[in-house]
Amino acid sequence: MLKRLGFLAFLGSCSFLGGLATVLLTPHAGTVTAQSPPPAKTVSVTDTLEQLSARFEAVATKVGPAVVSIEAVKPPQGGKTRATEDSGSGFIIQGEAGKNSYVVTNNHVVSGAEAEKITVGLADGRAFKASRVWADPESDVAVLRIDKGDLPTVKMGDSSKMRVGEWVLAIGSPFGLNQSVTHGIISALDRGQISLGGTIRIKEFLQTDASINPGSSGGPLLNLDGEVIGINTAIASHNNTNSGVAFSIPINLARTVARDLLEKGVVARGFLGLHQSQSFDPSDALKLGLDNANGALVETVYPETPAAAAGLKAGDVILQLDDKPIRNENQLINMISGLAIGQKVKVQVWRSQKIETLYATVADWDEARTRLKSSAQNN
Repeated sequence: MLKRLGFLAFLGSCSFLGGLATVLLTPHAGTVTAQSPPPAKTVSVTDTLEQLSARFEAVATKVGPAVVSIEAVKPPQGGKTRATEDSGSGFIIQGEAGKNSYVVTNNHVVSGAEAEKITVGLADGRAFKASRVWADPESDVAVLRIDKGDLPTVKMGDSSKMRVGEWVLAIGSPFGLNQSVTHGIISALDRGQISLGGTIRIKEFLQTDASINPGSSGGPLLNLDGEVIGINTAIASHNNTNSGVAFSIPINLARTVARDLLEKGVVARGFLGLHQSQSFDPSDALKLGLDNANGALVETVYPETPAAAAGLKAGDVILQLDDKPIRNENQLINMISGLAIGQKVKVQVWRSQKIETLYATVADWDEARTRLKSSAQNN
């Protein structure tokens, strides 16, 4: 995406020193004269826009070759008798010289398709079949391997450094129009009030008004340094086309998921065993004696879980996890998911008008989910 807008302020050169006159000694002994500074160089709106346009072009030129289109042929689903074809976008993150390359995309673009039914198209017109697929439905991230090395790759940035109002670019294949570049800004951070289906467990998205449409899914969201800071994933729309409200998975999360998939084949996630209220507003906070609505309200604590063993109760408000303040329930879900299995964590809660500190040992989410499903079936 784009660099922060503040960089524009440094495009013009300054020719004065804080507005102060420069004092010079003349050849005449004892005589001092003051010389006024030359007028400051002004930068016109046209110059500024041309600089910004040049930056857009530089990013598109730099990153475009590493952005791919994806076509996935999926078997008949939902009672249909014919195979379906989904299209999307992706980007190449790394590879092994002379051997293969890895492409990141959304899981929903390739979900259900066998590797040999997935085609990856490069900007230069070359096309390859995927040779393997790793997928994580809970984050909607997938990694494809193609048996071709020495391909252009993207540079990944730091999504935690993005701020509302910063310029961003999106590159993808909306409606099959490969290498389409759009621009906008970061509209909001940590957006979790959206529904992407029951499998999506992680909800802390970047919101942008960059134009994103069907086929853009899986493509990169970029800053002005040409670094990927998000994966374009979803739009809020009444007609399935761009409305100026789009959501991207932060690259810091996607990077961790991709690394786990490539190194371990699966993504390990932490689990405490509690369900949080999706609505914790200022009026709820005031009723509990808090002066703000920061935190996560515990709605249910499941038996025989780390949360139950730690003494957490329904009605508690989790304020901090290992001394890190909690903004809302979505942030807490992400934080717990990222904890190491077996790690002991300090949980600060608000209970009965006072703060209490509890300690919990993180369990494995996959194991807990299997156990909970088995328990539900037996009951």
